[in-house]
Amino acid sequence: LLRRGAREVVAVDVGYGQLAWELRQDPRVLVLDRTNIRHLTGDVVGEPTGLVVADLSFISLTLVLPALSAVSESDADFLLMVKPQFEVGREKLGAGGVVRDPALRKSAVMDVATSAYDVGLGTKGVVASPLPGPAGNVEYFLWLKRGAQEISEDALEAAIQIGPQ
Repeated sequence: LLRRGAREVVAVDVGYGQLAWELRQDPRVLVLDRTNIRHLTGDVVGEPTGLVVADLSFISLTLVLPALSAVSESDADFLLMVKPQFEVGREKLGAGGVVRDPALRKSAVMDVATSAYDVGLGTKGVVASPLPGPAGNVEYFLWLKRGAQEISEDALEAAIQIGPQ
């Protein structure tokens, strides 16, 4: 984002020291370590953001969407990395924590998109990441925006079918 001209990036992590040193030292980066993103507020972030990018682990995006929406501009774009292994629940994970069933992956993306719609964010696009996660999980990019329509079942099905299996 910084290489593409972002004036500022807010990096939120519940842990500490996860962000690369070079980025931590960049004056354009506001580092919010030890911060639970579910409790993120405009007071912490400052002015509303025009682009929200989220690549989270060990927490469902459905839990953080209200906070992300609350700190964004009214016409902000959202690019979320949906990781089915953190959306479907432990009882549905396969060996090694991998979600192998395409129907479960579809359900995970649908749940996030539906939760987003519930906070006023419609879906502009969905596509499978060409690069599986470290354990082999197929992950999906979800582009959201206020005023956009609910996720298209056809677009979601195409993303599931076209993406890595």
